Amino acid sequence: MRRGFTLLEILVAMGVMVLIALLAWETLASTLQVRDLLEREDEVNRSAQVAMERVAREISLAYLTPNQQSVNTYRTVFVGRDEDDTDQLWFAAKSHRRTRANSRESDQTEVTLWVEDDPNAAGRFVLFHREAQRVDHEPDRDGAILPLARSVTRFDLRYLDPTTGEWRDTWDTTGAETPNRLPRAVTIVLTVQAPDPSGDRDEEVPLTLVRTVVLETAPPLARSATASSGNTGAGPLSQGVPLR
Repeated sequence: MRRGFTLLEILVAMGVMVLIALLAWETLASTLQVRDLLEREDEVNRSAQVAMERVAREISLAYLTPNQQSVNTYRTVFVGRDEDDTDQLWFAAKSHRRTRANSRESDQTEVTLWVEDDPNAAGRFVLFHREAQRVDHEPDRDGAILPLARSVTRFDLRYLDPTTGEWRDTWDTTGAETPNRLPRAVTIVLTVQAPDPSGDRDEEVPLTLVRTVVLETAPPLARSATASSGNTGAGPLSQGVPLR
């Protein structure tokens, strides 16, 4: 004689199925959360890497116009201001790339780099980039503005003086200390905050990128009278610059 399940057995079976479903759902939700955090971390890392590559390339191609008396020639500048961990820099560079054929543009451009408060994250900044396709008498105006990196906590620049071999926190080609001359090199420090891949929403992992860029058109370092002619590896560039 065949007998069916009792009500108690059915309730126990349903309870086991519900428990299995809850465990499966928690596992799936945790996996999706970790995936989202990893994607966010990768996005922040890639944006920081791309921003650093662009900033380094443009700074390396900075230039100054040697002849300021020519007709239709504007005064090019290289000005870096020290604002603790949120520095600013504007300069002329030969880094522009034309996107339209036969457009009235050259490789010369004006670039401004600065940070502003991130409206979506308290205590964070956005690294902005401005590029004007034509060099004029207003090096910090006009041009297209776009964000290079978000969740920034530090954008710090230091400049190597080719005459003294010392690192400076500021640079101004319009001032009396560094008149109309470029730094030999610039050290760029960019720190962004990425989410913790372990899944802790209250924790973030800082990612710091450091790059020292040599300016192609800058004068070489002044050699010391006691320097050996065969020693080409010594000097501020090979020693690097300490992080503050």
